Amino acid sequence: MTGADTTQAGAETTPQVIDGKYRVLREVSRSGISTLYEVETAGGEARRVSWFDASQPADRQGFHTYRTAVRAIAPAGLADVVARPGAYYAVWQPVTGTPLSETLAQPVKRQEFVDAVDSLRGLLASHGFALGDADIVVDGQTPKIAYLKPAPAGRTAEQIEMLNASTMTALTGGRVKKAKRPPEPGAWLSFIPGLLFLGGAGWLGAQAAQVYLNPPIGEVKNVTGKPARDAAQQLTKDGFRVEYTYGDSGSVPVGAIIRQDPEPGTALPTGRLVSLTVNKPAPLTVPKLEDLTVEQAQAPLKDNALKLGKVVKIDGTLSNTPAGRVIAQFPAPGATIQRGQPVQVIVSTGVKGRETWIPNLEGMTFEQARAHARAAGLVVVDPVIKEPSDRTENIVLRQEPKPFVRVDVGSKVTLVISTAKFTPPSTPTAPLPVPPPYVPPPPPVEPEPATPGSVTDPTPNDGQGSVTIPAVPSTTPNTPPAAEPINESPQEIPPSSEPSNEKRTVAFSYVFPADLPAGAYSVVVQDADGERQIMPPADSTQLAGLQANSSASVRGNAVFIIRVNGAEYARVNPQ
Repeated sequence: MTGADTTQAGAETTPQVIDGKYRVLREVSRSGISTLYEVETAGGEARRVSWFDASQPADRQGFHTYRTAVRAIAPAGLADVVARPGAYYAVWQPVTGTPLSETLAQPVKRQEFVDAVDSLRGLLASHGFALGDADIVVDGQTPKIAYLKPAPAGRTAEQIEMLNASTMTALTGGRVKKAKRPPEPGAWLSFIPGLLFLGGAGWLGAQAAQVYLNPPIGEVKNVTGKPARDAAQQLTKDGFRVEYTYGDSGSVPVGAIIRQDPEPGTALPTGRLVSLTVNKPAPLTVPKLEDLTVEQAQAPLKDNALKLGKVVKIDGTLSNTPAGRVIAQFPAPGATIQRGQPVQVIVSTGVKGRETWIPNLEGMTFEQARAHARAAGLVVVDPVIKEPSDRTENIVLRQEPKPFVRVDVGSKVTLVISTAKFTPPSTPTAPLPVPPPYVPPPPPVEPEPATPGSVTDPTPNDGQGSVTIPAVPSTTPNTPPAAEPINESPQEIPPSSEPSNEKRTVAFSYVFPADLPAGAYSVVVQDADGERQIMPPADSTQLAGLQANSSASVRGNAVFIIRVNGAEYARVNPQ
């Protein structure tokens, strides 16, 4: 490990070591993600190390902002700033001098000291720091920064001014002694350079007037399409002045000249102004690429007219990032960038020798479950399995592996997501058969035994085969006597075989074809009491070529409906 390590041997504890170079003596303070340690080098020199816990992308971005600021301020106590994966810290060396608080308490202060502190205040404020964020010592009349702690993000100029108010009041309070300049020998000769300057200025003015009244003529060259810097250098070399204006064009690269005024080939006195319109479109927002693969990152970059830059691969163990996923990017998400500029990414090579456990994702939305899985270093299988359910849509019903099982980091997780249980049929159902005409009952005769037979369900079954059910025995009515003809017209009434409304038990039997289409299949029964499920959803791979048998208690007309993914697949009459 490249960070701070501790080891134990027996009852003794080896002192903590940072980056293999600095032995920790004690912890001085903590502030946010930064911890200040008092350390000792291998040579026995005293140092202080400000260690940053930058395990998250936002924390790493904050450290890089701090590093940029301290490099620009250049404190006297800064010895080194280190930024590499797993090790983000700054090294501070001792600075001799009187603490600023003691110097401010003096009743008389020198003017050069007041000016130096005010200048240091302005420098710190320009980078988001207040005087109280720095340990300042005074060497002579010069304030020096011995240590600078990180400033909170988003601090405004008004807040910085309020933090500096007490120090500036103490600085300007009391009496300020202005420094006296000793007289210089030979000061009476100081007017001679002035005379020489006036003479030279008069001669140069005469030459400038001559050039202005009689300027040489030059031809304005064509610089359209060239980079702005090259175009300006060429025109200034020819004796023209150049100014920039900005425009937007998709036909030339960003930073190139779209047009120029005057037009190319115009004869123009040297020293005149040439206006160049530079292609500078409105800045774009950098999309978030973290947790995506390099292939997946191409799409958002293309949508934002950006391109993929340098791809750096590092070990993803510290960030718990699976192999092939983006750990960080530069510029950061949300930053502004010009069209066509590259975005560099850092990609994980995988997590070495680490395990994680799968959290319980059931009951979460798909987005919440995916975020929890990624935080555990797991990959959600795409596409997910969708299953009709009475629960709200997009809720996790099941997961594989089961909750709290330990697996390797980077393992895949399969989620079963709920969808609407009932949907209207995609095609209209066949019309019900017309009932037969009414036939008067025959005279009482001894019925003959009916021969068992079978009929085929007339309901369409989408080409998946028919379902055979037992037939109802029928008898042929005897011909009525000729002496007693029946002259009444037959009346159309419902057949006498219509099921009653009393509860009865019916059977369901259906053989699923071997080439059953993919999906989740369920079976419901529909009768006078409505619709209810008798077989929960099951995958087609578990049903293909098998026979399903069940029974149900029904009232009135009843039919079994087979659904796939919520849509009607087939209807089967009860047995």
